[in-house]
Amino acid sequence: MEYLFTLTYLLPADDCDVDALIERLGAGGCDDALIGSGLAGRLALEFCREAESAQAALFSALGDIKRLIPGARLVEASPDYVGLSDIADMVGVSRQNMRKLMLNHAATFPLAVHEGSASFWHLAEVLSWLQAKGGYVLKQPMIEVARVAQHVNTVKESQRIGPLKTELLALIR
Repeated sequence: MEYLFTLTYLLPADDCDVDALIERLGAGGCDDALIGSGLAGRLALEFCREAESAQAALFSALGDIKRLIPGARLVEASPDYVGLSDIADMVGVSRQNMRKLMLNHAATFPLAVHEGSASFWHLAEVLSWLQAKGGYVLKQPMIEVARVAQHVNTVKESQRIGPLKTELLALIR
């Protein structure tokens, strides 16, 4: 099955020649990725990877990048953090419809990761909620990729900040 996802990296200062990286990635087996370099020192790879599962697809791509650009640091695996407009586009409804759905089901709609002028959710949580609610045509590979991307981002962040104290875990659950 084909899985679509994006991996965004911060490049090491001594290895950020985009043309050379594109050559290395193509020769190293990442010819299934579209490569973007909009921000200096950043590289985004949009993969369309064939694998037996979403986890296998993402993990193999992560391993390829680690092997080919050892000093690169993962910024984010996508799709994960999304706004209501992103969700609405994926599900095929209007943003207003998605907002109404969120407000009418405030008690059960997944909690936002960040609330403010721009609110963000984990895509996997919203898609799982919509799937349980019924009435929406959702592609299983998209749900699987969103779950694995959320897991990758969560593990990455936990490594960045270090282990939580047991007493803190009890307070935030």
